[in-house]
Amino acid sequence: MKRTTLYVLGALCAASGAAALATRNGRAAVRPRALVAAARRGAGGGTSRVHIDAARGFNHSSALLAFSALADSAMEHYRGSFDNPAMITPLVSASGALLAGLHGGADRTQAAHALRHAVYVAAAAAGVAGTAFHLYNVTKRPGGFSWHNLFYGAPLGAPMSLLLSGALGAVGEQLRNQPAIDPRLFGMPAGKALALAASAGLLGTVGEVALLHFRGAFQHRAMYAPVTIPPLAAAMLVHAALSTPRERWFTRLWLRVTAALGLVGTLFHARGIARSQGGWRNWSQNLLGGPPLPAPPSFTALALAGLAALRMRETEHE
Repeated sequence: MKRTTLYVLGALCAASGAAALATRNGRAAVRPRALVAAARRGAGGGTSRVHIDAARGFNHSSALLAFSALADSAMEHYRGSFDNPAMITPLVSASGALLAGLHGGADRTQAAHALRHAVYVAAAAAGVAGTAFHLYNVTKRPGGFSWHNLFYGAPLGAPMSLLLSGALGAVGEQLRNQPAIDPRLFGMPAGKALALAASAGLLGTVGEVALLHFRGAFQHRAMYAPVTIPPLAAAMLVHAALSTPRERWFTRLWLRVTAALGLVGTLFHARGIARSQGGWRNWSQNLLGGPPLPAPPSFTALALAGLAALRMRETEHE
């Protein structure tokens, strides 16, 4: 059975790669040149939409991360009986970030939306506060900051999904205010900044997954996939950000594999719930005690952000 599930994982990742390769031959040679030409066109030639498309991509990624944070915090805090009134905060913040992301993903205007930006900043602040609360929960337990309390206390990485959702959405809003020609963020080309932001998000998510899979003793070989594939994607994004802009079809392929990994991970977690006592018939208990079903889509969200950043980076000239 283990070997069969590994074959399924490999097949889905290979399918993602095949789709990317199938489109490469028709577009690889012309995409960067065409996009760079579009980015350099002035008023007479039409305004480039590259940075707006990248901003909308970050809105979409923010929405998916917000949905993951909303579902995860709802289940975990329900299990904790909402003992602290502050436990309702991530549900409100994540819901707001989700709506803002969906609205921003459909918005094609070249201007930041003040309300969306405020919602994103509030979500990021809630993520920071949640991390502090969870850290306090871990350290106040007998034994303090220990492996046992890291494994079974409040998950330190869970509020980070909300922080990342707010941060990616806020960055996307800032990008909308930049000019179509040579947009910049944080004092550097926008695509470079976006690629670094997406890679940092991937690495942060890997840290939480590594801790939980280590707690599970990597009992299934497929549990190594989320601690090997996303770090390579993050490294490729950093390389793309720090190197001369050019077409990077393999980085795009690997990011698509990472996006597929998030979807496949959800299936594996669903399988883990089904293998628990009572299976899905006992869903009310096994959803709370089994593998976290909303967690893997975080990789899909961050991979989509990475793809948006990579498309932006390919249009730049340094």
